[in-house]
Amino acid sequence: MADAKVIPFDDDRSRAGAGQRPAGRRGPSGRRTGGPAGSAGDVAAVGDVQPLQALAAAREEEAVSTADSAEDRPGSPGAGGGAGTADGPASALERRIASGLSFLRRRVTGEYDVDDFGYDAELTDQVLMSLLRPVYEKYFRVEVKGVENIPKEGGALIVANHSGTLPLDGLMMQVAVHDHHPAGRHLRLLAADLVFVLPVVNELARKLGHTLACAEDAERLLEQGELVGVMPEGFKGIGKPFGERYKLQRFGRGGFVSTALRQGVPIVPCSIVGAEEIYPMIGNAKTLARLLGFPYFPLTPTFPWLGPLGLVPLPTKWTIQFGEPIPTDGYPPEAAEDPMLMFNLTDQVREQIQHTLYKLLVQRRSVFF
Repeated sequence: MADAKVIPFDDDRSRAGAGQRPAGRRGPSGRRTGGPAGSAGDVAAVGDVQPLQALAAAREEEAVSTADSAEDRPGSPGAGGGAGTADGPASALERRIASGLSFLRRRVTGEYDVDDFGYDAELTDQVLMSLLRPVYEKYFRVEVKGVENIPKEGGALIVANHSGTLPLDGLMMQVAVHDHHPAGRHLRLLAADLVFVLPVVNELARKLGHTLACAEDAERLLEQGELVGVMPEGFKGIGKPFGERYKLQRFGRGGFVSTALRQGVPIVPCSIVGAEEIYPMIGNAKTLARLLGFPYFPLTPTFPWLGPLGLVPLPTKWTIQFGEPIPTDGYPPEAAEDPMLMFNLTDQVREQIQHTLYKLLVQRRSVFF
């Protein structure tokens, strides 16, 4: 059987050892279920699982029963009482406790689903997004514009600029789509190989729905009707000096355009302002980077001079704007192999992102406020 042709999104990466998908078993729904208790990235059972399972189930049943009985008491919201009664907050708390115990039981027993890429929707919604949301809302105070340009259903490719020394911009874009899109859609990011060889980071990235930045995985997700996010600048974007902030680097070889053309999905340009200043990169220790196997080793005003404290990003004010979608469904099937068309579409996406960046920078009154 001939090898599948893979078009990389970035030409400065090696895919060695990064394309393996996590093992698992398929549940009744046909999706892969989580591994046994104690697998990496999940809640591990201590000792015998059965006592913990029985305890969680009993507490869950008790909390649900209490909440249901509270609804039947006079004055409770479920019994026709008005909002703000004494039983209202207690009933809500009891239901949250019941939901939490049910979630814990499923994690301990492995009764949860993940897809073929390792995406765990329940863990993402209930835990990981809850951890990222305070950073998004309180620390970076992200303002979102144009989210209505993202389709309500079906596949679409979101293409964004990349910056900030560490790839926090991708995570903030994922929260923006999850929390502000009218349909509550999930964004599946295409990440560099380095993400999937780092311990812990690999597991968390898979749980959040990220996968390898290659045409094969991107096409599978788009074919399934997923939103896919890609940052074609790659390491050239997040590792550029502070003096070149908000100047887009080369967009690879246009592999993302070819993927969109094959699937006939729209391309949504996305411009992110604020990420460039969280770690102002004033230098690059290239020798140390080669020794550690990193694409670059940043030197900032705080790192490595302040040690671990230097890893804390500056609290800049962010703006994320999604532009008008660029349709691709009007092109013939052979258009994906036309290098001139790919170049023109790639340049169109890049110019639209760059133009929006300049416009947002002119409108910005302060980096931090």
